[in-house]
Amino acid sequence: MAAVSLRLGDLVWGKLGRYPPWPGKIVNPPKDLKKPRGKKCFFVKFFGTEDHAWIKVEQLKPYHAHKEEMIKINKGKRFQQAVDAVEEFLRRAKGKDQTSSHNSADDKNRRNSSEERSRPNSGDEKRKLSLSEGKVKKNMGEGKKRVSSGSSERGSKSPLKRAQEQSPRKRGRPPKDEKDLTIPESSTVKGMMAGPMAAFKWQPTVSEPVKDADPHFHHFLLSQTEKPAVCYQAITKKLKICEEETGSTSIQAADSTAVNGSITPTDKKIGFLGLGLMGSGIVSNLLKMGHTVTVWNRTAEKCDLFIQEGARLGRTPAEVVSTCDITFACVSDPKAAKDLVLGPSGVLQGIRPGKCYVDMSTVDADTVTELAQVIVSRGGRFLEAPVSGNQQLSNDGMLVILAAGDRGLYEDCSSCFQAMGKTSFFLGEVGNAAKMMLIVNMVQGSFMATIAEGLTLAQVTGQSQQTLLDILNQGQLASIFLDQKCQNILQGNFKPDFYLKYIQKDLRLAIALGDAVNHPTPMAAAANEVYKRAKALDQSDNDMSAVYRAYIH
Repeated sequence: MAAVSLRLGDLVWGKLGRYPPWPGKIVNPPKDLKKPRGKKCFFVKFFGTEDHAWIKVEQLKPYHAHKEEMIKINKGKRFQQAVDAVEEFLRRAKGKDQTSSHNSADDKNRRNSSEERSRPNSGDEKRKLSLSEGKVKKNMGEGKKRVSSGSSERGSKSPLKRAQEQSPRKRGRPPKDEKDLTIPESSTVKGMMAGPMAAFKWQPTVSEPVKDADPHFHHFLLSQTEKPAVCYQAITKKLKICEEETGSTSIQAADSTAVNGSITPTDKKIGFLGLGLMGSGIVSNLLKMGHTVTVWNRTAEKCDLFIQEGARLGRTPAEVVSTCDITFACVSDPKAAKDLVLGPSGVLQGIRPGKCYVDMSTVDADTVTELAQVIVSRGGRFLEAPVSGNQQLSNDGMLVILAAGDRGLYEDCSSCFQAMGKTSFFLGEVGNAAKMMLIVNMVQGSFMATIAEGLTLAQVTGQSQQTLLDILNQGQLASIFLDQKCQNILQGNFKPDFYLKYIQKDLRLAIALGDAVNHPTPMAAAANEVYKRAKALDQSDNDMSAVYRAYIH
């Protein structure tokens, strides 16, 4: 995008990395959010997503001049909601201007009427006014002891001037320091607050401390203090810190994307290994929030996009670990996780005392325990942090992070976890997060197989699949997951958001977890067989919803 002349308060189209141009408004950044070095940029608050970030000036275009062009390019539902939010904002602003003009005109008419009534109409009235003013001056001279200095000043002025000075400020014209730079809540956020998230409430003021906060988690609250109340009061998340009976801790936010732009990134150097469906979105959000990131991927070409966005390139996993303070990794399965650490030029070769390694892969507890032992044996610090979500949630910074291991390292990762997720849980010793993640994905995978089974049964019995979806969406099972996966099936669109081969892998590992403790998992076992059939039909690299095809072949 070409550079343009812009200023505070302008509506713009902002281009951020690989994302399409999005409508936003140039606003003042938080006081503690430093401006990036280098090229000139503006702090933009985006409509429809409640997100905000520093955008280079060459990546900005005026909103009105390019509106039609952008609407033709983008047709998505969320994009349309963002445009609708802009139009609603403009309508409100126009309404305020009209009200201000109307009130100003009324005030002017009232003043003119008052002046007309107070203006002398004859010579007699002029003389009366003159005599009246003379008496006032005489009384002021004789009665100084009876009045205060403030009263003296007021009394020395004419009644007309006094009336003008005491009149209230014109309505509809606030002083400059009260100028409203806020942007109305998007329909997305309003919908969230009306649903299950309604239990979370926005903070009354940004500077108000979170009640009952555990001092050990103060680092999670730093982004909630000393923020300009004007711009961020409506979008500051309410943190909820709760200790469960199991000893796990969760840090939950009403809306991560509402707050991600206002976090203070850690000054530690971050490394990231693995740029697959999940890793790509995570790295993009780390960069967007101002973290210093070095990336590596087995297929080096995948790094190019992130280098353009400001990341540094690591030649080997060992090099990344040795040059960074905290290195994250997100790979496909236990074998890949072990090879990454123990293989040639692997993570272990770069570990020395104080270096930190966070494995975000979904693997079994035995694998993650083995990796933790070898990392710690070299003086390193280890945290497992598998994530629950899909590609879209990764891109949106709305993942759920399950962590276990080094508690201090968990706290050191706070700004990174806030950038990539909406919620993080600390579950205790190494292995607990792996077990919990497998159980979560076991439930998800079994549910997906049941959805596919229901849709095929509806079809073969002559029932409308769309009507079935409509009914489910009105009942207790209604969820974004249900709707999206059913839409995939109805449209025949199985572009991967969560690979089928990976959900089958997680089901297999969950069944093994049950076997290890002699706990039956018949539902997961049945679902696993259906996914295995889907893999035999070459559906491994499609979305998990392609399990539907196992029922129709």
